[in-house]
Amino acid sequence: MAGGGQGKIFIFSAASGAGKTTLLNHLRQQVPELVYCVSVTTRPPRAGEEDGVHYHFISADEFQRRAGAGEFAEWQQVHGNSYGTPRRFIDETVASGRHVVKELDVYGKLKFDRAYPEAIGILVVPPSVAVLEQRLRARGTESEEAIRTRLGNAADEMRVARERGKYEHTVVNDDLDRACAEVVRLVRSHIGGG
Repeated sequence: MAGGGQGKIFIFSAASGAGKTTLLNHLRQQVPELVYCVSVTTRPPRAGEEDGVHYHFISADEFQRRAGAGEFAEWQQVHGNSYGTPRRFIDETVASGRHVVKELDVYGKLKFDRAYPEAIGILVVPPSVAVLEQRLRARGTESEEAIRTRLGNAADEMRVARERGKYEHTVVNDDLDRACAEVVRLVRSHIGGG
């Protein structure tokens, strides 16, 4: 919603498989005035992903050129691929009074907070590591090695989020309907409208 003042920035973080994408999809349906910030990445598209919708897919050389030019609010390598948040998109959206929603891992959030300390952090956590492992296996999109890597990283990510992260809210995704309602309530409490 355009209008008086700057828009707000909401950053969602979670370990892979914690349900962040499902919650964000629900949030986007329930709070349509949010503007989703699409990351730039060097990883190849997965089945069903569209350029400019899910990610902006670019070459490693182009990514390095943009990173060197300071075009990313944060960027990093994750699981062997580069990901970046386009700074200009964030600045223009917030300046217009609209609200940005973005997902970043906990390391990306630490870097993002240096550029945008006013960003509101929402950490999504699974009820347990066992549930996280079940969810990763149920996706059926990754090898056993990738699942083990993600599980190993999840413990480190949650520790970093607790010790060094700036998260105003933590949502335990133990019941999807409850967690969806909580996320909508939290965001609306910051932007008004419910």
